[in-house]
Order: sequence, then C-alpha cells, then structure tokens
Amino acid sequence: MAEDSGYESILCVKPEVHVYKIPPRATNRGYRAADWKLEEPAWSGRMKITALGKNAFIKLEDKNSGELFAQAPVEQYPGIAVEAVTDSSRYFVVRIEDGNAGRHAFIGLGFADRGDSFDFNVALQDHFKWVKQESELAKQEAIQSAAPKLDLGFKEGQTIKISIGNVKKKDGTSQGGAKARPMGSGLLPPPPGVKAGGFLPPPGALQPAPPAQPSSATLLEFGGPAAAAAAPAQPAQDLWGDFTAAGSGGSSETSTKSGWVQF
Repeated sequence: MAEDSGYESILCVKPEVHVYKIPPRATNRGYRAADWKLEEPAWSGRMKITALGKNAFIKLEDKNSGELFAQAPVEQYPGIAVEAVTDSSRYFVVRIEDGNAGRHAFIGLGFADRGDSFDFNVALQDHFKWVKQESELAKQEAIQSAAPKLDLGFKEGQTIKISIGNVKKKDGTSQGGAKARPMGSGLLPPPPGVKAGGFLPPPGALQPAPPAQPSSATLLEFGGPAAAAAAPAQPAQDLWGDFTAAGSGGSSETSTKSGWVQF
C-alpha cells in the first residue's frame, strides 16, 4: 500500500526495547521466545510507533542520537508484519524492511516490562480499528452519492392542503366551533329592586318618598266619591233586596213583569 502524504502522528513511545536474532521457524506452530538467547540481545534502544495515513510504522532508534536502526511498516494488525510468540506476552516477531534495497528480515522484539508490551499491542489495535471505521464511512458515502437523489421540493405553483380537525385550544373549545360564553361575569348579583345591568346610586343621592297617609275625613264621608271608590261595589240584588223585603211588608202588589215595586 502506498504511503499517504500528510501529517505523521506518534501513537506510542517506549524508552527501552531489546532486539534479538531469531532462528528460522522449524514448524508452523509459531515462534517461541524460549528459543532465543534472551540474556544476549543483539541491540537495545528506543521504540516509536507512528502513523501516516492508514499505515503504521514501528521505528527502532538510538536512545541518545535518535538515529534510525530499523523500521517495520505495518499495513494491518494482526498480520505478517507483527506476530506474537506462543510462550510469552512480552515478545513479538517483527518484519523489518530496508526501503532502499527492498530487503526484509524477521527479528525478535522484547519488552522488559509487561505493561510496555500491552501498550504496544493496544496502540496498533486502536490505529487499525480507526482505519476500518474510516473505510466503512467512505463506502457508505460512495453508495449514497451514487444513489439517485430524491427531489422533495415544491415545484413552481405547487401547493399542499392540510386538514386539521378537532384541535383543542387552550380555552377548551374546538377549532371551528363557537366559543362558549362564560356563565357569569364574576360580579355579585344586584340587590332587590335593581335591574340587572343597572348601577346603584351613591349614598344620599336619592331619598325615598314617604308613603301617602290615608285621609280620615275621606273615609268618614260615606256619600262622597272617595267612599264610593274605597267601598267595594255590592251586587244589585243585595241592594234592592232590602227595598223588596220592605215593600212586601207594606203592600202586596208587586209588578214582576216591569220590575217596578209599588208601595
């Protein structure tokens, strides 16, 4: 895979690592660190893992001068570039390359501390997990760009009609219906004798007129018009009955046909 131009980021740095010469692998079961001469490393120095684009690089440098001793490009992990041994978690087999001559070789890489080997493993895993996610996102974008786009916009002169029914307002009435009139205005009812909607006069504005007293003189005048108005009218039969009774005692002749009484 060709290297991508851009910024080279540092993923992990370990101040001390050891490089070992490893014998050819006798079987396909994997490498064993016990077969190496662990007490006699071929080289010791600093390790740095960098990332440039999608590729990662394991760089072995001198502790003091920073001169590059060897470099191992890693295109995928796990893969052929980095392989763990079968008998320890602190040792790996790394495939280094000479960029100018195009040669490569396999060396043993060991860490004095188990935590350093754990950081080495996690740094490579996280980088290629990110590479996988970026690749999936690029595929999704390519599929979306290739798919025909739907034109959901309104054409010129196009309208849309929306029907909304039984939408309740805040006052509890439904839209389109008549607004319910309040049952009361919130005021107290008027006092007796005052029409609804009227106003009470201020105190002292109006004095009630005293009731008219009946005239005693008028009541005593039986023949007067007031007495006639006050006294209830008696039936005509009662009034003539007295004269009829009196006439019947004084004279026996009574004209019943004409209605006149003769004395």
